[in-house]
Amino acid sequence: MKHAPLEPELAAPLPESIDLRLVVSDMDGTLMDGQGLPPAGLVPCLAAMRAAGVLFAPASGRQLANLRSVLGPEIDEAPVIAENGTLVVQGEQEIYSQTISAQEAAAAVATVRDLRMDGYDVGAVVACKHCAYVDRRDAAFLDQASLYYAALEVVDDLMGMPLSDVIKIAVYDFADVEEGTSQALAAAVPGVQTVVSGRHWTDMMSPGASKGRALAALQKRLGITPAQTAVFGDYLNDLDLYDHAELGFAVRNAHPGIHAVAAYTAPANTEDGVLRTIHELLARMR
Repeated sequence: MKHAPLEPELAAPLPESIDLRLVVSDMDGTLMDGQGLPPAGLVPCLAAMRAAGVLFAPASGRQLANLRSVLGPEIDEAPVIAENGTLVVQGEQEIYSQTISAQEAAAAVATVRDLRMDGYDVGAVVACKHCAYVDRRDAAFLDQASLYYAALEVVDDLMGMPLSDVIKIAVYDFADVEEGTSQALAAAVPGVQTVVSGRHWTDMMSPGASKGRALAALQKRLGITPAQTAVFGDYLNDLDLYDHAELGFAVRNAHPGIHAVAAYTAPANTEDGVLRTIHELLARMR
């Protein structure tokens, strides 16, 4: 399908000439299409980026194993920012990680149990570097967890686990998290950072973890500057990505908070916004 020329809407027009070396994109609501699938033109777009010497890095709340499963071999050797910035790898090499203590993880799991007893329809995912664990077994919850966790194990009792090497506690709420449970989680476990990562998900992780800090660590390792970096996002867990990139794009369907910090607007995720913008950026490379 031939698209109309891309016209960024915020701040100054795109520079006529850019030195692009890294593109970082959120997944759900940003890169993924309206059905939650990778856009049809992703593989040829990534090939064009490689030919131009530009790296692509997904930056998602999703698990590393899930990202590699969903995006396929095209990202096997690519840098990946997983679990909302708590884990960064390239190939088999870990570049950066942040964990929470066993005591903090236990407090988070206990709070989720208390919320369920109070009538909230919630469940916890204990995310470690190589696998994630749940003890809620109903199909509705497992269907949601499996969308984002490919390496997922059901255990009898999360509180009976060692809870070591935990990078994140992800909490799914079948209602809107901003209407109650995210605030309750933040108040119950003040030693961790509580981030709303979607309408139904809240992530509890180290205060030192974020997608932006993970991007900064990746840039340092690769010798890439913010001027050479483009980022794409749609929700509040993407906010500090924009502190580390001069080419910051909010997809049209993004949360107002993202539009407030992004220099440019890309078409919506349902309109291949990320891929269309990448092709425009590649055309402007010097």
